[in-house]
Parts: sequence; structure tokens; C-alpha cells
Amino acid sequence: MAATNRLGCSEFQRTLLDRRSFLKAGALGFAAGGLSLTDVLRGEAANNGATRKNNVIILWMRGGPAHQDMWDPKPEAPVEYRGEFGVIPTKVPGIILSDMLPMSAACQDKWSIIRSLNHHDAGHSTGDQMCFTGYNSGPNPDENIHPSCGSVASEQLGHLNPDLPAYVMIPKMLPGANSAYLGVAHKPFETIADPAQEGPFKVPNFALPDGLTADRLGSRREVLNGFDRIRAEIDRSGQMTAMDRFQSTAWGILSSNAARDAFDLDAEPQAIRERYGFMPAFDPKAIDRCGAPAWSQRILLARRLVEAGVRVVTVDVRWWDTHVKGFESLRLGFLPRWDRAFSALIEDLEQRGLLDSTLVVGWGEFGRTPRVNNNAGRDHYPNVFSAVLAGGPVKGGRVVGSSDAIAAFPKSNPKSPQDVLALIYRHLGVDIHRNYVNRAGRPIPVLPFGTPVDELC
Repeated sequence: MAATNRLGCSEFQRTLLDRRSFLKAGALGFAAGGLSLTDVLRGEAANNGATRKNNVIILWMRGGPAHQDMWDPKPEAPVEYRGEFGVIPTKVPGIILSDMLPMSAACQDKWSIIRSLNHHDAGHSTGDQMCFTGYNSGPNPDENIHPSCGSVASEQLGHLNPDLPAYVMIPKMLPGANSAYLGVAHKPFETIADPAQEGPFKVPNFALPDGLTADRLGSRREVLNGFDRIRAEIDRSGQMTAMDRFQSTAWGILSSNAARDAFDLDAEPQAIRERYGFMPAFDPKAIDRCGAPAWSQRILLARRLVEAGVRVVTVDVRWWDTHVKGFESLRLGFLPRWDRAFSALIEDLEQRGLLDSTLVVGWGEFGRTPRVNNNAGRDHYPNVFSAVLAGGPVKGGRVVGSSDAIAAFPKSNPKSPQDVLALIYRHLGVDIHRNYVNRAGRPIPVLPFGTPVDELC
């Protein structure tokens, strides 16, 4: 008997399908790093009965944001610990922030902070793996051996909108964000095109190849449908008919405007784009003097996608690795941009009635060292760090946990990355106790441990 995969498709059927090269999503312009839209749809359809309508936006601050220079300032500490910035009161009495975050301070009642996160790993990609999967990395930290939270949500819950994938990465794959043993169907759909670059934003995944018109698309589809009918008559198991249904859905997305409209950032009103911040089209410099990409527009695109029905969106908001001239980089680039875009996202989601259903999580793989180094920066530091959360079940104006006087270790109520993932999963409706069989044949739970951070709710 032919071997079957998780979805019941024999290897012979998979090979037969792959030979139909025109229907490969890559040939249609859908492919992004090897993932086709048909793969996505096929993987999600088994869970099409899911009714949970919640979304998650992960603002992944890769590199490790300096918690003491943003959300956990220590104004009473010696200068070699407290750094160069002052503090500012927020809208919520008793909560202070870095004085570089005035717009965030003004809406503190809409978002909250965890100040006592910690883990044991000071590596970028290894920290990525832990925060996306809840597990330690494998021998190659850039490759997943466990699935990311977005992939797990895709596998368990499927898509909210049949015209859109469940899990999107802006702009492309990060360490920790892949699907591992859940398979290619639950990889993130990568936009590849980057709103942080100059010029119109066009996602290649939804563009027709040169020379292919809608008429030619239709005629080729009719020919291929004829082959589908012949194959379906031969395939008594019915599996091939089911596979053709996924292909048909992919064709429908290509020929409709729903997905392309969701990704059409240029359709957003200019005033809203400016509210989020830096726009490459308005400034010839796509990278500022501190090396920070213009990721503000990536965050706006994330709002468009959850509004259209994408379940999990991860935004690459890098590169917070501020070892050298860290205060200069934060002052001139990262902090004003973050302050504007983060506050804009919360405001935008609330105005559109999406904040109750959309959980926003802003964090990185670790924090930065308590003591400022000799290059006016801070180094990798996982012993304590912060995350910010808004929307979904999270009540605004709360602080969970605390760090000590120099932001070196948790002082009270320590939390782990797995606790944050447990909160994300509960909001989405994911069963964290479900086991999956890994490539070694072992049953692996969604999370090894972790309890949702109820103090935020």
C-alpha cells in the first residue's frame, strides 16, 4: 500500500499533482519560498469548521529591545545602569516609561507590560526559537525542529477567510517561525515584497506572470479540469477529488480581488499611512542613518490583513541589536518610530472595532544588559526583559511582574516566554495539550509548559 501523509494523500497522488506544473502555485506567482497557496488551503481545510474569530499580530522586535530604555526605566539607578534617557508619566498613574515614548504613554490605558520575562539563552536565533515555539532550538538554530505558534494555529484552526491564508509573515521567514513537522501546508505565507522599501508595494504572490491574461487563465483551467474529471473517475478513494477542490479554491483566489485587495497597502488613505510613520514613497531613504528599516508600514499592513481575516500575522520589526552607539540609534531611529507605529496600531484597531478580537504582542528574543557597555550600548541579556501587549483579553494600564533596582533579574512574579505563548494560544482557541508526532516518531505537546498570564486579563 502506498504511504500516506497526514492529510491522507498518497505519494503517488502527490507526485501526480506536482507534475501538473501549471497548477504549481509558483508558476502562477503564488510561491513564496517554496510555499504555494494551494498548500496553505489544503492544510487548512481539515479545520474549516473552526468558528473562533480572534486574531494575533506579533510585532517581532528581533535583536532584543532594551527594556530599561523603553518600558522598564530605572531613574534611581546609577547612570551606568539607567542610561541616557529620562522618564515620563503615563495616562495611568504609577506607570512610567522612557521619555522617548510620549505617544505610547498617552494611551497607556489601552496596553499593558510584562516586566519579569526571563529565560536562559542569549543567542538571537536560539532565542527566536524559544519565543516562537516554546522549545529550545535544534543543532541549527535557524531551522525549526518544533512548529511556531502561527503554524500550530494554522493546523488546529484553519483560516478565518477562505480567500486568505491563516498565517502570514511580513516580509519573509524568521528563525523560529516555520512549521517543522506540521509540514509545508502550515508554513507562513511570506509577502516577500516589503512595505519598508521605496516604491509601490506589490505582493508577487498575487501577480499573474507576464503574458498570462484572465482569458488564457480560464481556458487553461478548463483543459486541466478535464484531466481532473478523468483522474477523479479513476481515483475510487475520492482523495484526488478532494485535492482538486483545493486547487479550485486557489484558482478562485487568483481570479478574485479579495486577497489582492487585502495586501494592497497603496489603497490605504495617505493620512493613515502617515499616522503610522515613515513612508518610503515620501522619503528616498528606505534605511535611516541608524540602520533601522522603515518597518512602520509593515505594521499597517498587518492591520489590513487581520481586518480581512488572516488569523496570525508576524511582522519583522528589526534590528534592535544595539551594542554600539545604542542610545543614538534608539533616539534617532528606533524609539520614535516604534512609539508612533505602536500607538497608531492600537488606535486604528480600536477605531475599527478590532481591538477586542486582535491580540497585539510586541517583544523580542531577550532584553539588554543592565550596565551600559564601553560603546554606549547594551549587550544580549535573557535574564530579565519586557513585552508589551494590547487587545484581545488584555486589559490596558497593567504591569505584570517587576525587575530589580538595576533591571538585572526578576524581582516579583517571574514569567516565561511559554506563558506568553499560552496566552496567545488561549486567545486563538488552540489546544496546548494536543500532541503531534515529530519526525523522530515521538509525541510532542504544543507547549512543554506555560500558563496564560491572567494578571493581564
